[in-house]
Amino acid sequence: MILGWKRRYQSILKELSYSEKKDKESAVILDSILKKNSNYQKITKLIQGKTVFVIGSGPSLSFAIPKLKKFKKSIKIAADSSLKPLLENGIVPDIIVTDLDGDEDAIKKLSKKKSIFVIHAHGDNIKKLQMVKEIKNCIGTTQTTPFNKIQNFGGFTDGDRGVFLASHFEAKKIILFGMDFGKQIGKFSNTKKSDRDTKLKKLKIGEELLIWLSTITKSELFTTSRSIEGFKKISYKELDIIIT
Repeated sequence: MILGWKRRYQSILKELSYSEKKDKESAVILDSILKKNSNYQKITKLIQGKTVFVIGSGPSLSFAIPKLKKFKKSIKIAADSSLKPLLENGIVPDIIVTDLDGDEDAIKKLSKKKSIFVIHAHGDNIKKLQMVKEIKNCIGTTQTTPFNKIQNFGGFTDGDRGVFLASHFEAKKIILFGMDFGKQIGKFSNTKKSDRDTKLKKLKIGEELLIWLSTITKSELFTTSRSIEGFKKISYKELDIIIT
């Protein structure tokens, strides 16, 4: 677990009135479902020393998709809310970061494929964890103390957890797509109007965590999306130069 994460996690619990007890309960259930596997080693091989794309479902995803289609061999980590539009455009992520609240059809389509799912356990998704039994390749994560088969790489939303994941596995460069963290919620996020305020709070937390990560990671950080402190803002035209 990243030094300093526990304090930030406690702050998130307080701000959103979440239950650490329920988070732990969910993690225990996920651990009981997961089977021992070599996916941790597979993720290491995919990411370590590589340039990695992390894809969210922010407003700029629509503009990013045509560019992403050109980089077929690049390693892609996707938040589950971006899965549907990515699959519709023939883009299959190598790694999916999910708490299982994304498009279930998209998740099912990839559940038997080579893609590795990084399943996050928290107090609100306990009932959905049984879906994990149908997923071929996965590892489990938590926001609380890691144990047994459950890891904690840091991060809070699916998108920023993808960045923390890439950093943990020592990506050389991390480039963000569709990760906007502003006041506008992307059309692919499937956020209900009644959940808008909570979603914006989560985006703000995610951005703050990425700013913190930028001060401690060894990875080079870039974004094609909205500017984030600690990340170099680049244009799509610069991608070829950055990737080499």
